[in-house]
Amino acid sequence: MEPERRKTKKYTFKSLEVEELRNLGSLIVDQDKFCSKYGRLLYLLRTKMEEGILSILIQFYDSLYHCFTFPNYQLFPTLEEYSSIIGLPITGRVPFIGLEQDPKRCEIAKSTHLRKGEIEKNMVTKGGLHGLPAEFLIEKALTLSQERKEEDFESIFTLLVYGLFLFPNIENFVDMNAIKIFMKKILVPTLLGDTYNSIHLRNSYGKGMVSCCTPFLQVVHISYA
Repeated sequence: MEPERRKTKKYTFKSLEVEELRNLGSLIVDQDKFCSKYGRLLYLLRTKMEEGILSILIQFYDSLYHCFTFPNYQLFPTLEEYSSIIGLPITGRVPFIGLEQDPKRCEIAKSTHLRKGEIEKNMVTKGGLHGLPAEFLIEKALTLSQERKEEDFESIFTLLVYGLFLFPNIENFVDMNAIKIFMKKILVPTLLGDTYNSIHLRNSYGKGMVSCCTPFLQVVHISYA
C-alpha cells in the first residue's frame, strides 16, 4: 500500500519593506544595551525571508492539534522558546486580543517619549484604527538620533519595528494595536498567539496570505532544525 500523500496548499507571504528600519537600526549607538532592553529586534530585522522554506514548513501545520506534525514527532512552539528567540522575558502569559481600551494620549507620550501635542497633531484613523503615520515616526527618530537623544530614539525605533515589522496591518502605519502591545510589554505571548492564529486561519481556508511576522517564523524554523 502506498503511503497517503499529503495535500499541499498554496500560500503567499506578506512582503515587508524593512530596509529603512535596518538603516535606522544602524544608528543605535550601543546595540548590546538596546538588545538587553528591547530584545533581539535588530537580529530579526536582518533575517532574510526564504518563502520556499516557509511554504514547506506550513504544509506540516495540523489545524486540529495546533502544532507542526512530522512523520516521527510533533513541534509545539512555546512561550519559553519564543522568549529565548526574542531575547525578552515572559512578563505576562495573556496575549493582546485587541479588545483592550485605548490608552490616553498622555500615557502614549510617557511610554514612547513623544510629546502629547505631537501625538494629538499626528494621530489619524486608517482602516477603522487610530494610529501614527510611519513617515512622522521615522522623521522623528532621525531628528532624535541627530540630537543624540539615544533613549528617545530607541523608543521610537522600537515602536516602528512593532508596527511595521512584527505586527504589520496597514502599510506605512503604526496602528493603535501595535502601540498598545508596545506599551503593555507583552510581546512574547502576543507574537506566539499571532503566529498560531495567522497560520491556523489560513490553513482552515486552505490558502491565503500569511500575515504574521514571516521572517520571525523562519527564525523559529531554523531554531528547530
